[in-house]
Amino acid sequence: MAAPDSVSEGNGQGVWETDPVSVLAIVQARMTSTRFPGKVLADLAGEPMILRQLERIGRAERLDQIVVATSDDHSDDHLAAVLEQSGYAVVRGSLDDVLSRFILALDTFPSPVVVRLTADCPLASPSVIDLVVDSFLAQPADYVSNTMTPTYPDGLDVEVTTAAALRKVGQLCVDPAEREHVTLGIYRRPELFSIGNVASSQDLSHLRWTVDTPEDLEFVRGVYGELYEHNPHFDLTEIMLYLDRHPERSRTATDAARNAALQVLNTGVMNV
Repeated sequence: MAAPDSVSEGNGQGVWETDPVSVLAIVQARMTSTRFPGKVLADLAGEPMILRQLERIGRAERLDQIVVATSDDHSDDHLAAVLEQSGYAVVRGSLDDVLSRFILALDTFPSPVVVRLTADCPLASPSVIDLVVDSFLAQPADYVSNTMTPTYPDGLDVEVTTAAALRKVGQLCVDPAEREHVTLGIYRRPELFSIGNVASSQDLSHLRWTVDTPEDLEFVRGVYGELYEHNPHFDLTEIMLYLDRHPERSRTATDAARNAALQVLNTGVMNV
């Protein structure tokens, strides 16, 4: 992988001095997806999709705690019950103000470092999560992700930020878009926050591994159908080999735009 490159200068807090540093992963999830309602509980290899994703996230070695942040709307009652019955920590807050959900999760599970993940990525890579967390811990930054200039497949997004930066945007942000997209208020303000990007040595950003439509889910089911039984720990390398064998099954940005919701917004230093 290429070394992370800083895309802005800001008031970063410096390389972390305490060792080890507690890292909290917050996975945002809801049932009321506009394009594909209920997708997070859709069947994937015999389990709800979100549980398959959490299984993968749980293999990341740099995460100390995982919590799912969903809404307190009745539409998410069943989701919360499935998660709690499966032993996962859950916090529930505003349906639309997702940033406030993250602050609630921080209040409930205090940690100096937060990893933001979304529950529509059942091919999430533990190794990529660890890479981005390690990059964050090694440099003086408030926020590091692999999304400022994407080079990884859509669906392997990882964002790492200080709790202090997240709380600061929680106080500053009144724009509904910044409340919905959680970290948008950080990378819109490079004068306040130092921001870094982790790039892959190979640009795979055209690949689509997220789930926003039934067609996306069928692609992911094909990956699981071929790989999971023989190797439940399959990761990025194994998926790329699968696509080498079955190029006709690949989904790309031509099937659906990456970050479609962000393309109509001012995204600051993020290249969409």
